[in-house]
Amino acid sequence: MFRQAAHRLLTRSTTIRRLYSTEVATDASSGDSAFVEAWKKVAPNIDPPKTPIQFMEPRPPTPSTLPSKLTVNFVLPYAAELSKAEVDMVIVPATTGQMGILPGHVPTIAELKPGLLSVHEGNDVKKYFISSGFAFVHSNSYTDILAVEAVPLDRIDPAQVQKGLSEFTQKLSSASTDLDKAEAQIGVDVHSALNSALTG
Repeated sequence: MFRQAAHRLLTRSTTIRRLYSTEVATDASSGDSAFVEAWKKVAPNIDPPKTPIQFMEPRPPTPSTLPSKLTVNFVLPYAAELSKAEVDMVIVPATTGQMGILPGHVPTIAELKPGLLSVHEGNDVKKYFISSGFAFVHSNSYTDILAVEAVPLDRIDPAQVQKGLSEFTQKLSSASTDLDKAEAQIGVDVHSALNSALTG
């Protein structure tokens, strides 16, 4: 009996593909009708809030030829540094090492560590120090970079970085508890990465 059920499941057609939320066309003026009706009953004088799907735009399909530019969205929790910026290349500090992203890059998800993120457009290079985050590389030459914190490299004071590095190194050597050691190690790692970004 188990074999028959397994055979029926395996012989079913597997051509059904669920659409990603970014591929579904949405009408920003309309929302979930049941939610809107319920909202109007409770608060008739206040417009209903928009749902997340109303803020999403459909992504362009994967091109048949290799595009000449990479489209980058670089966002922080409080701001968007780059929105649909067309660039030549982005280099991100992945946990596995520096990763260069060019147009046509294989789809990838990379965890980011403290380090230097550089955005290349012709001879112009914008450099940011990021604390952590993720980079999502899509097959249609779109890249979304989500960082917890980012600072343009030219706004970082090298003297403060050296001071912070020496303070956290001293804290690490004198730490007595595991929590103190972990906090001091994070401080050393971040300031070392900052120092490396400024000097390299």
